Amino acid sequence: QVQLVESGGGLVQAGGSLRLSCAASGRTFSRYAMGWFRQAPGKEREFVAAISWIGGSTYYADSVKGRFTISRDIAKNTLYLLMNSLNPEDTAVYYCADGTIWVGVRLNEYDYWGQGTQVTVSS
Repeated sequence: QVQLVESGGGLVQAGGSLRLSCAASGRTFSRYAMGWFRQAPGKEREFVAAISWIGGSTYYADSVKGRFTISRDIAKNTLYLLMNSLNPEDTAVYYCADGTIWVGVRLNEYDYWGQGTQVTVSS
């Protein structure tokens, strides 16, 4: 059983930064990759970024490339998302997820999900 718990969301002004964390438990020896998704009000959940768990390769959605950085601490079994230059379009609930392949950008390529953390960017 894999459990994922996100933290670090909040309210920030446009141009500001936030760092999200996702503490993972379970499946420590066979994890392929992890990713971040987000869902804005009235919109579908969308891919944000992914990282291969052992190799550290990263992949980003075009909308966040150059502003967001995904990373992981294997020893702590924790995933991070550093978000810089935030704008109101980044407002969403952010979810971390445990991937089944590399590189997964579709929801069905992830089999465990956290409960989400709200990020609100004011203009």
